Amino acid sequence: MTAYTVLENSHTLPIRTHQPVHRGKVRSVYWLTPEDSHRLISEKNYPVSPDSSLGIMVISDRISAFECLWKAEKGMNGVPGKGAALNAIANHWFRRFRDRGLADSHILDTPHPLVWIVQRAEPVMIEAIARNYITGSMWRAYVRGERNFCGIKLPDGLEKNQKLSKTLITPSTKGILRGIPGVPEADDVNISHGDIMANYEAFKFHSKEDVARYEELLCQGVDLISNELARAGQIFVDTKFEFGYAEDMHGTKRLIYMDEVGTPDSSRMWDAREYQQGHIVENSKEEFRTYLLENIPDPDILTQKERMDERVKIAEELRLPREVFLKVSGTYRSMAETITGQSIPIPAAPREEIISILKSSYGVIDE
Repeated sequence: MTAYTVLENSHTLPIRTHQPVHRGKVRSVYWLTPEDSHRLISEKNYPVSPDSSLGIMVISDRISAFECLWKAEKGMNGVPGKGAALNAIANHWFRRFRDRGLADSHILDTPHPLVWIVQRAEPVMIEAIARNYITGSMWRAYVRGERNFCGIKLPDGLEKNQKLSKTLITPSTKGILRGIPGVPEADDVNISHGDIMANYEAFKFHSKEDVARYEELLCQGVDLISNELARAGQIFVDTKFEFGYAEDMHGTKRLIYMDEVGTPDSSRMWDAREYQQGHIVENSKEEFRTYLLENIPDPDILTQKERMDERVKIAEELRLPREVFLKVSGTYRSMAETITGQSIPIPAAPREEIISILKSSYGVIDE
């Protein structure tokens, strides 16, 4: 049987930091000391203010769906090659955005396929969601009779998976925001353009003009990715971007792209030829989500927020077939190769490789 190496724990590396490691479901961030940040900015000639704070962002191969982490049989606690594929895709799109003059990202350097050097940014507290087709949560709301979605009026007569007449911006809250009129104090709540404009400071925008700027950057980024994927025989269905503010080398704070963009984790992608023939072939994490919905005895547990405790228990105890994770691996790596035009190898010894390069070339490993 082929041995597969995955990076499960991205938060236990001996990277020098004076702050707690930020642990996300998939990525971990080690904020460097001021001395190391200043030194690397000088040594590597990063185009940021000399007193900027830098972090080491490490992506694992863990897979998250329905807000839970999932594992496979025989100790396969991640998807082989997933992290490297996601980083490669996001790097590609961030470069394309910068080359087209859209906006910069938080990424300054890529020491290893699973590692980014990033600039600390102030996140905008919205999930910037754009939709080209009616599917997923929008379709479920539409079937329930809702015709106002994030402040957008939808016409009657739409069909599942139909292309929309234009790209729709349907944002949601990032984290729990308190004291905003008409916005429930819960994570991932749908909001409207009007909600953001009326309370732009609460959503951490610096000005109303920046609300228009984020919408412009979102649509421009979606158009760029859609056009390039179309040439590769793929449909860019919907996606989530994140934005924030970071200082440039002159000390000016600018709106930038954050997190990741245009990946199978943050976007739905369909095979164009199959869609034209009336079939939906997913080339994103939606394939894995569909598998879970079809194989969990009570799939409502995965979608009903009030049953989160049950969901967490299932994810902790269940071990999925290895073949499911290997299929996800094939999808992610294939999409990365399609988008970047390069093969995506699976790191043989990711933890050891990361420690070695961060020690020898960046000097941020504690002995």
